[in-house]
Amino acid sequence: MKKKVLIVDDDPIIIEVLSVRLKMTGFEVLSAANGKEGLEKANREHPDLIILDVIMPEMNGFETCRHLKEDPKTKDIPVIMLTSLSKEKDLEKGLEKGADCFITKPFNSADLMFEIKTAMGEA
Repeated sequence: MKKKVLIVDDDPIIIEVLSVRLKMTGFEVLSAANGKEGLEKANREHPDLIILDVIMPEMNGFETCRHLKEDPKTKDIPVIMLTSLSKEKDLEKGLEKGADCFITKPFNSADLMFEIKTAMGEA
């Protein structure tokens, strides 16, 4: 069975680029355009990993991550924050909210794939 990755980002280009790359690598891909929708899909679809933007409408990625990690149904899903925020305080806040990894945009595709496989225990 293919592993599922949920991409939560309000930028359709990022979703498309990541979707193509992940599908080529053999993953099933789900997407959501904001944190609220991402929480709903995570609860309904139980993905194996979540790639989460920070700056989004409805609910930002920090709050989304906090909700994911507080919910017994989703707390064990690895979360990779993929964001344009690059300050040390943003990294610290992301990790404090429960993110497993924090990658800044623009990102290197090979590095991201390595982090995805590492978070899923495949590296």
